[in-house]
Amino acid sequence: MQTVVLAAGVGSRMWPLTASRPKPMLPVAGKPLVAHTVDAAVEAGATEIVLVVGYEADDVRSFFGTEYAGVPVEYAVQAEQLGTADAVRSALEVLEDGSFAVLNGDALYDVPSLTNLYDGGPAVGSFEVEDPTSYGVLKTDGSGYVAGVVEKPSNPPSNLINAGAYVFPEAAHGWLLDVEASERGELELTDVLSRSCETYDVRTVAFDRWLDVGRPWELLEANEWKLSELETRIDGDVSEDAELNGPVVVEEGAKVRSGVVIDGPALIQSGASVGPNAYVRGATLICEDAKVGHAVEVKNSVLMEDATVGHLAYVGDSVLGRNVNFGAGTNVANLRHDGANVKLTVKDTRVDTGRRKLGVVIGDGAKTGINSSLNAGVVLSPEATVMPGESVTRDR
Repeated sequence: MQTVVLAAGVGSRMWPLTASRPKPMLPVAGKPLVAHTVDAAVEAGATEIVLVVGYEADDVRSFFGTEYAGVPVEYAVQAEQLGTADAVRSALEVLEDGSFAVLNGDALYDVPSLTNLYDGGPAVGSFEVEDPTSYGVLKTDGSGYVAGVVEKPSNPPSNLINAGAYVFPEAAHGWLLDVEASERGELELTDVLSRSCETYDVRTVAFDRWLDVGRPWELLEANEWKLSELETRIDGDVSEDAELNGPVVVEEGAKVRSGVVIDGPALIQSGASVGPNAYVRGATLICEDAKVGHAVEVKNSVLMEDATVGHLAYVGDSVLGRNVNFGAGTNVANLRHDGANVKLTVKDTRVDTGRRKLGVVIGDGAKTGINSSLNAGVVLSPEATVMPGESVTRDR
């Protein structure tokens, strides 16, 4: 089945991590987020992948090329971000006759559920949540079919939210051309879903596991999920007195020095170095050419390419962008003293992350001086600078 994967958006809710890289290309367990989506699609039965690209499109093209995992890859360009229906509409010129699937390129799907979705259409993926008021909520008729979708209702008709996974009938080719702008000025793919429900019996397929990766702490959750699937593999240079526990992957070209303790799941990518005498624990991704120095502790975090954490530092539950440099003695707070959830700024609004432990989000190229401290929930813009000994309690 041809599968359209939406990967054109800027990802403004993920800022500053998306200042120069599209959200679908952010790292999750050693590969871009969208690659996990495509992997699942291929395993579920996709015969061709159509990637809809826009913002920083060359990043996507250079990774996937014209074939990925034995499946041909085509590209469609969404010139303006006019909504999800517009994104799929841009793929019409490469879509063949017949039914087709659509997936969000910034979501993770469990393969058995996605396979069930592909087994027969029309269909829409769903996921059960406690509070669906912030999502598109599916209206069901109690027999496994969908009657429609309601966006962010105050009185939800069910606890099943739209998981952004669809199998549309061939008739949707024409319906995409008829979609009109919604109240928020976008062309919504849910309008096409509504047309499907009016014309066909549309199955609802409940996903056993699903994650919408829209905000920085959800990038941590995505890594927690995918790193938990690692199987230990040691191809790099590991000191004889280093201690590796649980699933740990050390890629060829990576170095784990003397006295290091790693409690997985953890992935140390090619060119990265850890230690000496460092401690890495929790679901941690240390990307290519990143450096963790002497006596540093890194817990449940993502260090992107060329990030450096100098000696005698602590980083917990945090995301560090490319070329970030933490000076010696930099410490990250990841817990509020009052026990409340940590809040983080998303599009100029402080948002409850739902996480009791969350550290900082650091944009590409930011630097901290020695003995500086960063409070829980702080966001640093790309190229931001923290002075030696400074305590940062607010975003900059």
